Amino acid sequence: MKQFTTEQEEFWAGEFGDQYCMRNYGKKFIACQINYFSRIFDSTKSVNSVLEFGANVGENLKAIRDLLPDADLAAIEINKKAVKELRSWAKKSVKIYPQSIFDFKVDKKRDFVFTKGLLIHLNPEKLNLTYELLYKSSKKYICIGEYYSPQPIKVNYRGNEDRLFKRDFVGELMRKYKDLKLVDYGFCYQNDNNFPQDDITWFLLEK
Repeated sequence: MKQFTTEQEEFWAGEFGDQYCMRNYGKKFIACQINYFSRIFDSTKSVNSVLEFGANVGENLKAIRDLLPDADLAAIEINKKAVKELRSWAKKSVKIYPQSIFDFKVDKKRDFVFTKGLLIHLNPEKLNLTYELLYKSSKKYICIGEYYSPQPIKVNYRGNEDRLFKRDFVGELMRKYKDLKLVDYGFCYQNDNNFPQDDITWFLLEK
């Protein structure tokens, strides 16, 4: 079994990650993602390639495929069960990197690179490396969709400690890379009448 460098990687590559695969799944979930990404893509131009960091079974990419049917799609995913499910529907239509994002080597730049509920689960000591990978992978846009907090805080996650962290991810990213410009941002509400999601805040950045 592969040895990971952080407890969080082992957590998501293991049994908990296996169980997570089946919690965020199905037509209703995809409908919510279509609503989410349509709002974001309204503020973009000429997105022809997309890379998701932490794709799970690929429900976000299914939504993006409906919105951008001609775009080249790619995904990085650490959990083997999720990768198997992703491959079962994607076939060869999605370039899949079955690995930790910390093992990912940037082989090409994509127009639109994004996270959605990923950064909150990473070891905070690895965030600078993650920001670097996001920046180097992006040709034009970076989209961050995460739980927001103006100050770094740690939250118990389904009975587990050191597995969920909130902070101002986008602020840190923009301070690290001065050429990034904030294009748009928005909030998703868990009690939305039609398209409920976790209470995440998304930020669209442009190089």
